[in-house]
Amino acid sequence: MLGSIARHPPYAELEAKGALLEAGVRRAIAGAGVAGWVSYERIGSLSTLFFAPGPFSDFASVRSCDTAAYSRFFHAMRQRGVFLPPAQFEAWFVSTAHSEQDLRRTARAVGESLAVAFAKK
Repeated sequence: MLGSIARHPPYAELEAKGALLEAGVRRAIAGAGVAGWVSYERIGSLSTLFFAPGPFSDFASVRSCDTAAYSRFFHAMRQRGVFLPPAQFEAWFVSTAHSEQDLRRTARAVGESLAVAFAKK
């Protein structure tokens, strides 16, 4: 008996949804004017937003991330109904259950939350 994934491979759908989220997040980064302070990385349906310019290849290279800004971003996203991993160094996962509307709403929340994370105090 074949499993559900073998019968209905989700990989093309996950790649498309990952690309949709990536495009929206990259627009949000540009719109917030923080391209020099954050870096978005994606492979398939896995992604993360690093609060440093990159590039990243190992833990030593991500140690420069601004975890305080990520904390502000995390809480701003949560206030907008988007629940991300609480730690800067964990991945975001897109699933087949996420709709295009969910991903577009998430990207909008990223833009709003970046503005909060980098607001002048």
